[in-house]
Amino acid sequence: MQSFATLSKLFENHFNKRHFPNSPSTLYDAAQYILKIGGKRVRPVSVLMGHELFNEFDEDALHVATAIELFHNFSLIHDDIMDKAPLRRGWETVHTKYGESTALLAGDVMLVAAYEEINKIKSNKLSEILTLYSRTAKEVCEGQQLDMDFEKQLNVSMEEYLEMITLKTSVLLAASLQLGAILGGAGESNQKYLYDFGKNIGIAFQIQDDYLDAFGDPEKFGKQVGGDILSNKKTFLLIHALSATNPTQRKELELLLEGNEPDKVARVVAIYKECKVDQWAHTLKEKYYEMALKNLHEIAVQDARKQELISLAKYLLQRDS
Repeated sequence: MQSFATLSKLFENHFNKRHFPNSPSTLYDAAQYILKIGGKRVRPVSVLMGHELFNEFDEDALHVATAIELFHNFSLIHDDIMDKAPLRRGWETVHTKYGESTALLAGDVMLVAAYEEINKIKSNKLSEILTLYSRTAKEVCEGQQLDMDFEKQLNVSMEEYLEMITLKTSVLLAASLQLGAILGGAGESNQKYLYDFGKNIGIAFQIQDDYLDAFGDPEKFGKQVGGDILSNKKTFLLIHALSATNPTQRKELELLLEGNEPDKVARVVAIYKECKVDQWAHTLKEKYYEMALKNLHEIAVQDARKQELISLAKYLLQRDS
């Protein structure tokens, strides 16, 4: 299997073009705009890695990878509207630059373009690809709705939060790997193990992201530390802290959540440390990482072919930004 870096270059060379017509420019320039912002392209490259785990490179994998990246950016446009986010990776969000109505339409045409891209594949696996892709697209929308629902709920259980994160974040990575495996001719059991590998890595990644928001170095994290705390966002850390605090700590934490004091972030982080939430999060992340490695171990291919996927997992989970 080729390395993540090599496959990233391969994908960028294929993807780095205009994906939409020129007219009406007011619509299609907005759709093209977010693609220029870039990113790590982890999900589309995961399609290629899932494919190469079982077979030699085939151009069909590039079409599916492109569809995944278009879908991901569709979801980002709509998420930014719902979150009222002004910036993404330091750039104006689509709705900030072009207006909400145009941003909605830009996301819509991107979703349509993703289906058009899948329709280009020559494989006899088209029906399987469409079934998994469509299921995953619905699940991501369900996860986003649950995330919004939780903003209005005072109490969210760990099980509820885990379900939301799995749907909103993990299933797209998991499906990306499985879509590649389907094209590579993998059997059902191997597909499932690879899907579960991606799902568990996705959950571990979210735990790491929640941790960095509270405990990360702002210079390396690339965004304001404590953003989740300031917005009272439900996270692995907050949900665990609410169950791990003593009555005095919980009362203080609930008061902090209700207020907007200047030292809110520092005080919440102090409570997290008192409850050893940071240590708990590290242990939980390692638990899901180990589960992912077990999933990968069960896949019936030579271990040497799995090394690049292990490297990808380590890259995602050892980041500090």
